[in-house]
Amino acid sequence: MAVTVSNRAAAGVYADRSGPVLVELLEDLGCQVDGPVVIPDGEPVEGVLRDAVAAGYDVVVTTGGTGLTPHDETPEMTRRVVEREVPGIAEAVRQEGRDKVPASILSRGVAGTAGRTLIVNLPGSTGGVRDGMAVLGRVLAHAVDQIRGGDHPRPPAD
Repeated sequence: MAVTVSNRAAAGVYADRSGPVLVELLEDLGCQVDGPVVIPDGEPVEGVLRDAVAAGYDVVVTTGGTGLTPHDETPEMTRRVVEREVPGIAEAVRQEGRDKVPASILSRGVAGTAGRTLIVNLPGSTGGVRDGMAVLGRVLAHAVDQIRGGDHPRPPAD
């Protein structure tokens, strides 16, 4: 599931640009994607994440609401839902774009699991989504397999 967190896009002030990019990149990885669902920041984020977990989604990726403004509450709402954080994903997302956009390290996005759902917060820009999905694309299939109880791949015995 793809979720765009934007007060202005949710209010119709402007069109969601990052959500469609997120959907395209998830589909390129072979995911069947619902969304983008466009919601304002704050309590609606917690609600949509809880609903997605209850519905049994394998993955929910959000875009937006991860910055430093007083209205950016997506990480806090995500932490209300996540049972186990996966900090390496969020750290790698921040580092992926830092050479091109030094401010990428200011993103406060988190990643973690709730039940059998992986939840990942990405920045709200199209570039931030592309950089974040470059990271996520390298590990997504393995992460979903692990959440479902899969074993680690082992090298063949000699």
